[in-house]
Amino acid sequence: MIEAEALSRHYGDLTAVDRISFEVDVGEVVGLLGPNGAGKTTILKMLTGFLEPTSGWIRVDGLEMARQRRAIQQRIGYLPENCPIYPDMTVIDYLDFQATLHGIAAQHRPQAVRSAIERASLKEKALAPVATLSRGYRQRTGVAQAILHHPRLVVLDEPTNGLDPSQIREMRALIRSLAEHAAVVVSTHILQEVQAVCDRVLMIRQGQLALDTKLDELGGTPRLLVTLDANPRDALPVLRNLDGVANVEAIQPDALGHRYVVEASDDAGGLAPALARCVHEAGFALYALEPETRDLETLFADINTKH
Repeated sequence: MIEAEALSRHYGDLTAVDRISFEVDVGEVVGLLGPNGAGKTTILKMLTGFLEPTSGWIRVDGLEMARQRRAIQQRIGYLPENCPIYPDMTVIDYLDFQATLHGIAAQHRPQAVRSAIERASLKEKALAPVATLSRGYRQRTGVAQAILHHPRLVVLDEPTNGLDPSQIREMRALIRSLAEHAAVVVSTHILQEVQAVCDRVLMIRQGQLALDTKLDELGGTPRLLVTLDANPRDALPVLRNLDGVANVEAIQPDALGHRYVVEASDDAGGLAPALARCVHEAGFALYALEPETRDLETLFADINTKH
């Protein structure tokens, strides 16, 4: 559905996005995750045709952004980070106006507006002026305008901003339902939102793609964390010679002793008893032995603390 190849965007000497490539298919909810200023919003603006890349190309639904931008934008539903909505309109009037801009025929507009209001849980505010809405309801109104025309690609920039816990749950359910017929890209800096709604994460760091992985594959290769009294010169040959060990690396020591990451060739849990026996037979003191936790929070912290 979406193909982005070597996307870059420069502002003078500043490189906001640096040669990022990825694809997103219909049925996927992909989280664009990174700290503030990482380049997420710039990527979204390029994906939606509001900003031209300095280099690279984008294809959506088989169409090339550089040549067929208008046709692509008709297939996109976009919620910007600060959704521009008109304060003097009621919610229903605003959505009817947006339906006109989306090119929905007059006879189909009432049904399109009614459906968007229901899906975004806006029934009780349908006749309220936008100026009277809370931040959460304004956000939901922005989502409603993005899905009026049943887009093939839905792009949401910080969709849960300003929502209370119950509204967040409703928004997550809505995002998951959108993926039944569309590709969905959600930009956020909140780890919990990615874990709650996304199938896959693209982690952005300083304008570069630092990680592209499915959430159910975050664990990666099974590894054990081992703390010994033995220094790397003595310990590494012993640990690497053990059956079932694919690789061993020395990491930063702690107050207990020297620490190692042991990568198992198969089952890290099954390797642990053999590793303990090996350490004992070698005459080393074993201070700690535990499986390494590799969740999204750990990866995010690791990537964003690298220099």
